[in-house]
Amino acid sequence: MVKRVAIIGAGVSGLTSIKCCLDEGLEPTCFERSDDIGGLWRFTEHVEDGRPSLYKSVVSNTCKEMSAFTDFPYPEDFPVFLSNSQVLEYLRMYAKHFGLLKHIQFKTTVISVRKCPDFSATGQWAIVTESNGKQESSVFDAVMVCIGYLSDPSLPLESFPGIETFQGEYFHSRYYKHPDVFEGKKVLVIGMGNSGVDIAIEASRVAKKVMISTGRGAWVISRVFDNGYPWDMVFLTRFMNVIRNSLPGPITTWLVAHRTSQWFDHANYGLIPKDRDVIREPVLNDDLPGCIITGKITIKPSLKEIKENSVMFQNSPTEEPVDVIVFATGYKFSFPFLEESVVKVEKKQASLYKYIFPPHLEKPTLAVVGLIKPFGAVMPVVEIQARWVTRIFNGRWSRKVSMMFGLSYDEILKTDCLVYIDELASLIGTKPSVLALLFKDPILAMKVFFGPCTAYQYRLTGPGKWDGARNAILTQWERTVKPTRTRVVEEPPNFCFNLLKLIGLFALFAAIFLGFK
Repeated sequence: MVKRVAIIGAGVSGLTSIKCCLDEGLEPTCFERSDDIGGLWRFTEHVEDGRPSLYKSVVSNTCKEMSAFTDFPYPEDFPVFLSNSQVLEYLRMYAKHFGLLKHIQFKTTVISVRKCPDFSATGQWAIVTESNGKQESSVFDAVMVCIGYLSDPSLPLESFPGIETFQGEYFHSRYYKHPDVFEGKKVLVIGMGNSGVDIAIEASRVAKKVMISTGRGAWVISRVFDNGYPWDMVFLTRFMNVIRNSLPGPITTWLVAHRTSQWFDHANYGLIPKDRDVIREPVLNDDLPGCIITGKITIKPSLKEIKENSVMFQNSPTEEPVDVIVFATGYKFSFPFLEESVVKVEKKQASLYKYIFPPHLEKPTLAVVGLIKPFGAVMPVVEIQARWVTRIFNGRWSRKVSMMFGLSYDEILKTDCLVYIDELASLIGTKPSVLALLFKDPILAMKVFFGPCTAYQYRLTGPGKWDGARNAILTQWERTVKPTRTRVVEEPPNFCFNLLKLIGLFALFAAIFLGFK
């Protein structure tokens, strides 16, 4: 029987894994190579090997209500979107509130994780750690790997002809900290992800010229969505998800394209995606269109060749002078302390059932938590993973589920977060039933179905039920608008809003009648 659990990493995934272990009566020991918690959200001036790195100006792409753990809302006076220091403060509050710090061994590096000789019978693991130059070996009943995927940069220089002749400066976005390095220079950012665009925006304030090179393009949306509300609280609802998943693919992609282009015409800005039939993660940025329209940033196609002090782009005969190149080319992931036979990584993919368990192990006693990039907040996703994992460690899984191990080869890093969380919540027994709520608590049912799918919904019922979940859902909009309503103005009754609520009630009954559960 599983009792002692080793947790590798004390970032978001590691902290919630400690708490879930404690909730299940397990004994967690977390190994953290640095001297503090926080993982990605902890800013340091220097890049540390083996841990994520961020730039000082980072702001969360998901709002505080959607990013909260299931039983620990953010303070109401925190801003809607958070700086890295505010997220770190929240994580420290979370760790203190639930007494997690005493289970963490700081400045301790995991050297190796190996199966014990009797693994097929016990499922145990031998773990070698190093602290203060001294190595120690211990045996654990189970292991939770919580190191994420943002510490090993992908820098495919062989894909950029001429890079060896370039006389300027180049580096991966992982090593960016402040915009001072771009002062008065001509800057090229390669890559159209969130980090690449953020760095280009910062560079545009001090650089002589800034270009972004992208072959694929991207949809760009603002954090500020309909009526000034956070994009994810408007977009990520059960009602909207039913619509998106019920419509044919081409119609869904057209609706997404139409909605994103209401802010600005992506074709006119050189941003429209090359493959519009595939819905990819959009770029969350509030400033990019303004920088393009004012000439501070220029969007360029794929890079053709790099020369000593310039570059050439595809389908362009002219050379563009460049002083600094930033490669925002993403990350690869690996598990250096694990044998390849346990988790094999090939072409940024790994064979993990439900994005968590290596399917071929005789005993499901090793789990990878947080190796996923959902379209939405990460915290609720990794928490539901940890809740499910710790219940499996405790022997709480059915024969049907245990027989399913090994049947799936899942693509890592991308998934529909609402569908995925609901799937795991169903296995745990914590997925809310809108139909049951409608008869028991119709006001709450309306909030759950039509409102933002915040993580508190997964504490309304089942194992780990939280008495504060209902109130957290009913007051989530109050916490959202409080930090922005610093000048309160009385508003007249909104007839149209009340009418829409009435129409919404009819839509809810219609959805139930059509078989929604």
